[in-house]
Amino acid sequence: MTKMQINGSETGTVRVFHLDLPPEAVERFTTQAGTGEYPLQYALGASHLRPAFVDVVALRDLGDMALSAYLAEAYQVPSQELRDLRPQLDALHGHVVILPSQAFDHQSQELAVASPLRWVGTFTEERARPRGPKLRSTSAEGRSAGAAPTGEAPKSRALLFTLIALAVLVLLLAVALFGTAG
Repeated sequence: MTKMQINGSETGTVRVFHLDLPPEAVERFTTQAGTGEYPLQYALGASHLRPAFVDVVALRDLGDMALSAYLAEAYQVPSQELRDLRPQLDALHGHVVILPSQAFDHQSQELAVASPLRWVGTFTEERARPRGPKLRSTSAEGRSAGAAPTGEAPKSRALLFTLIALAVLVLLLAVALFGTAG
């Protein structure tokens, strides 16, 4: 039995398990029954498992593609991370269960992996990198094109208050001069 800790806040982690069952038993084992029974979840010892994120792969369905190539393509696992386990991964037969972080429903839990599952490896997905050069426009800096740079904002505000005060003073003078004349 293999034990492993799942951190509820993890993202970008992919766990691969070999499934040692005859092909005719795989679907029943990896599908949640209407009664709530879920043999895969039980064999993982998982308290939470989201079936929508469980990837069950019949290795024969990959054709000429090796499992390591599938992990690199489908889950963006970097080739340097696969390097040490590539021979083991590519020598597997039958079925594998691939569980990305989302499969554990963002719940911290301890797995106790039991037969017919065997843990093969845990990998990290490659982080997305922005395409192209760094943006250098004023909108990319978090301000609109017409906004004053941060150093000029206090000066603009002071000018606005001065103009408002001057307008109020002119209005008061006009009322005082012309208001008493009539």
